[in-house]
Amino acid sequence: MASLPAIMRTTAARLSALYLILFTACAAILVTYMTTVSVGMMVSQTQDTINEEVLGLGRAYQRGGLTSLVRVIEARSRQPGANLYLIADANGRILAGNVESLAPGVLDTEGWTPQPFTYSRYGEANAQRPEGAGERRTEHTALALVFRLPNQMITLVGRDLSEPERFRAVVRNSLVFAFVMMGLGAFLIWFFVGRSALKRIDNVSDASRRIMGGDLGGRLPVSGTGDEFDRLSENLNQMLARIAALDEGLKQVSDNIAHDLKTPLTRLRNRAEATLAGPHDTSEYREALEATIAESDQLIRTFNAILMISRLEAGNASEMAEQVDLAEIVRDVVELYEPLAEERGVEVSADIAAGVPAITGNRELIGQALSNVVDNAIKYAVRREGTPRVVVALAGHGEEIVLSVTDNGPGISEADRARATERFVRLEKSRNLPGSGLGLSIAKAVLGFHKGRLELDDAAPGLIVRLVFPHAQAAK
Repeated sequence: MASLPAIMRTTAARLSALYLILFTACAAILVTYMTTVSVGMMVSQTQDTINEEVLGLGRAYQRGGLTSLVRVIEARSRQPGANLYLIADANGRILAGNVESLAPGVLDTEGWTPQPFTYSRYGEANAQRPEGAGERRTEHTALALVFRLPNQMITLVGRDLSEPERFRAVVRNSLVFAFVMMGLGAFLIWFFVGRSALKRIDNVSDASRRIMGGDLGGRLPVSGTGDEFDRLSENLNQMLARIAALDEGLKQVSDNIAHDLKTPLTRLRNRAEATLAGPHDTSEYREALEATIAESDQLIRTFNAILMISRLEAGNASEMAEQVDLAEIVRDVVELYEPLAEERGVEVSADIAAGVPAITGNRELIGQALSNVVDNAIKYAVRREGTPRVVVALAGHGEEIVLSVTDNGPGISEADRARATERFVRLEKSRNLPGSGLGLSIAKAVLGFHKGRLELDDAAPGLIVRLVFPHAQAAK
């Protein structure tokens, strides 16, 4: 299980902490602003209510003097509500109203009280006093307007602030509760998300160590959620698969060079040793040197083919890509091999469909791949009831362009088709024929370089080799 300090060091945990701090700060500022504005509005409404009450009492005083004013205040004091009414003499002694006691100094200054003050109402002390207990007053907070009458009597009109205070307390308690729940939830999410991310990173690290230890077939774990970890693992797995394929190809090349190139090198040495073993005339030495040069040229061609395949499979080919007309390549290759086919009694023809678009690729590479396939088809075509025949066809199929070479020779069994495209692989029936076993390997590498594929199929009788290219738009 991942420890808390390890989780704290993860990027996910740090981002979660940063988001939590920013969200908490924004929420606190917003709630404080809304609370302040709401309380201010309620205080403003309280002052407006007090002003309306003062205006009403002023009209009563104008109509009937002090007697009318006292009568109105007594009537309103008996009504339930949050309003406060008080009449006191010049010394501050309460004469009428619903206020029993005030905080000291409230009646000393005329106008609005500078800050809320405490007071107690008539009847509350007796209502809340248990039998046998002493007097206990309930104090409230209020805001009031104080003014003096012409006879120096003091009048106070106010309003209880219990409702705004209760609203403020509810908001404060809600804010504290919300912050506690938000902090707890953020911590839990932070802990579990960080732990999950750390666990996945640990799994990736373990898989990486196994791969670095020599398990090239190992892959990074993919959870299937499609998140950024899965996308990274999938891309790295593709890279590992590519590296494994290149490594396997390197091993095959090394093994094939050790086995298949050993024979021609041995022949070169034996021929040179036999030539030097006894006296020979100039023509015999010349013949031996010419045979050695021919054998060396074949070895050079083989090594060049190996180098081309490796460069194409590694994706490091320096050949420039351009718009290539496959129909023109087909006509050129067929024209090139017609004399060789005629010499061997094989009929070569082209079947080019109309409207096949050009592709983006390298003309020389495609031409060499098609030449290798056509050369193999002519080589392995045999006489049957009719004439040995090789057909080079070009047609479009959906988003792909198919360049196929069909012969009526012995073909390749389904079990051997996968091996036939490997380097230096020569099937038993072709051991006695010239060649290095690299023709189809080069074609496969060229198709891979062009994002296409090489397919082998049964022609009944014979073999169909398909060079499948994507359209130029699909390739992009």
